[in-house]
Amino acid sequence: MTLGAVSLRQIHKAYGSYKALDGISLDIAAGEFLTLLGPSGSGKTTLLNVIAGFERPDGGSLLVDNAEFITKPPHKRNLGMVFQSYALFPHMDVFANVAYPLKLRKVDAATTKLKVTKALETVHMAHLAGRRINELSGGQRQRVALARAIVFEPKLLLMDEPLSALDKNLREHMQIELKRLHRSLGMTTVYVTHDQQEALTMSDRIAVLDRGRIMQLDTPRNIYDAPNCKFVAGFMGDTRFLSVVRSGSDFALNGKRVRLSNPAKPKAGEDAWLMVRPERLRWHGAPEQDNCIEGRVVDVIYQGDSHMISIALPENDEISIRHTGAEGVALPASGDSLKLWMTPQSSVIVGGPRQ
Repeated sequence: MTLGAVSLRQIHKAYGSYKALDGISLDIAAGEFLTLLGPSGSGKTTLLNVIAGFERPDGGSLLVDNAEFITKPPHKRNLGMVFQSYALFPHMDVFANVAYPLKLRKVDAATTKLKVTKALETVHMAHLAGRRINELSGGQRQRVALARAIVFEPKLLLMDEPLSALDKNLREHMQIELKRLHRSLGMTTVYVTHDQQEALTMSDRIAVLDRGRIMQLDTPRNIYDAPNCKFVAGFMGDTRFLSVVRSGSDFALNGKRVRLSNPAKPKAGEDAWLMVRPERLRWHGAPEQDNCIEGRVVDVIYQGDSHMISIALPENDEISIRHTGAEGVALPASGDSLKLWMTPQSSVIVGGPRQ
């Protein structure tokens, strides 16, 4: 018997004329870590709330292990939830907070003690079981909320931007912790975030949402390296786009054919764009096999471990490259002419509108 396999079919949710979810269909494998990624208003939290039972969709089907969940109330769905605000009880200590789901399920005291202790040990908080919530740091509160969500061994673990309140270093540390915890528990996890790096670090697969639709559902590597449209490419990383001209199956930038190692993805009638990210550009290249981009340096910005170089191109375009000192070329100065290179493997063309 599978545990926590989710199947959504044609999920719709509207608020007046606004379509929050526009026909979402999605399968989540048992034990998978799936991240719902997108900007504010993309529908990711609404979709999570439909799975949790906090939102009733206008239409569609939600199956968990082949059982229909649309009409099932939240407290009967056997799922754990970690909210952005953690939603812990300040008048209770850590142990009582974690024990609360078991209390609701009328679990006996001896079993409760065993399960709470195990959950707190899992998140490295057993030594603080007697602490009040207001005596904990943000990272410790996050761990308590996580322990409370997993203590009753739910089929599904749902998390709504649980790390957004933490500082950068702690957030990055907790990303690794959550990934390891998921690996050890094997619990189906649906995670909502607008942070691209967080999604890339933690997920088995990522669903990128925009305006209530899934734009791409794929592995982190494919989402980042092989986006299927301009929206996904622009949402992932520091991305600039250069307009290219289509001629049959070929594409040209400033009159020169763009060499590609993989087929381009623009649909018929779509504008085509070369995706340019700082880490894809090279200081050296081979004219007979690589793609060359020429421009003029407009900014050299010191960033500690490197300099970010901004280069102005024709047609008012601008791209950036990072200079670490290990490139074998001198740090350019503002006003210098510069030739940069992209290999065919790092040259990706996507389709999308001008905006």
